[in-house]
Amino acid sequence: MPDRPSSPPSPRPQGLARAGRPLGLTRFAGLAALVAVVVIGLKLLAWQLTGSIGLLSDALESLANLAGALMAWAMLWWASRPPDEEHVFGHSKAEYFSSGFEGGLILVAGLGILWASVPRLITPQPVEAVVAGLAVAALASVLNGGVAWILLRAGRRHGSITLEAGGQHLLADLWTSAAVMVGVALVGITGWHRLDALLAMGVAVHILITGARLLRRSATGLLDAALPAEDLEAIDGVLDDFRRDGIDFHAIRTRRAGQRSFVSLHVLVPGEWTVQRGHDLAEQIEGRLRDTVPGSHVMTHLEPLEDPASFEDDRIPPLPSIPRGP
Repeated sequence: MPDRPSSPPSPRPQGLARAGRPLGLTRFAGLAALVAVVVIGLKLLAWQLTGSIGLLSDALESLANLAGALMAWAMLWWASRPPDEEHVFGHSKAEYFSSGFEGGLILVAGLGILWASVPRLITPQPVEAVVAGLAVAALASVLNGGVAWILLRAGRRHGSITLEAGGQHLLADLWTSAAVMVGVALVGITGWHRLDALLAMGVAVHILITGARLLRRSATGLLDAALPAEDLEAIDGVLDDFRRDGIDFHAIRTRRAGQRSFVSLHVLVPGEWTVQRGHDLAEQIEGRLRDTVPGSHVMTHLEPLEDPASFEDDRIPPLPSIPRGP
């Protein structure tokens, strides 16, 4: 096998400091919390001006935004802590608690909106000061849209499910607010006041779907799901470069924990190789994979290519059965 040039040191993943701490990710959650307070005040003012249950439902969802932003701040801080004796792989999974918490809050907000909408559907109330109320609600939506863009961009750049979930929530809130404002305008034009309650119910259903998706994604992360398909394809592409030189691989396992990715694999090399040569190859493979999947922790295990036993440990063994009492 021809010698390969030594791989340069893997670049430090964006947003990670020397101790593994994200550089200022908590400031994004702090911004979301600050703007959420302002938006809640504006939406409540719009509800007071108009009396619209649709605008009230929009304000209630923003309360979930505030609680979610505060939880995100706490969990981003916790996830940034370096590994310790009890958590040798770090604390990055704490981010899933934040996204799960926010998903739960969204579900509660959706149920609350449904509860408040039923009486208004039975006994509709007139909507007042439509123009002034919509102007205030539009200002709140502009603020939400700006923060959603910032969070989504930061979440994708730093691989943070917490920031991405917050951005997706705010983006859903933006479209919800737009639908509510259109509905309130139609109520003012047509005078059909039950439309306000029906619109609020539609908003509630949309919110419940968003919350359920967030909970599902959080549960997937906690269950150690594999990396996304594009990362797996990139990993396989790197390994193909080495397969062409007669090296083989198996027991390739990946998982994602918040901003961290973990890759483990067995490297099968000729049994006549020295330990040093096998070690040098493993270092090259690990470096290439770290470059391909930024922020990843790569673990390799060397095995002789000719030994059939090397191919017998490619699966995680099942847990032993637990004896039951008499």
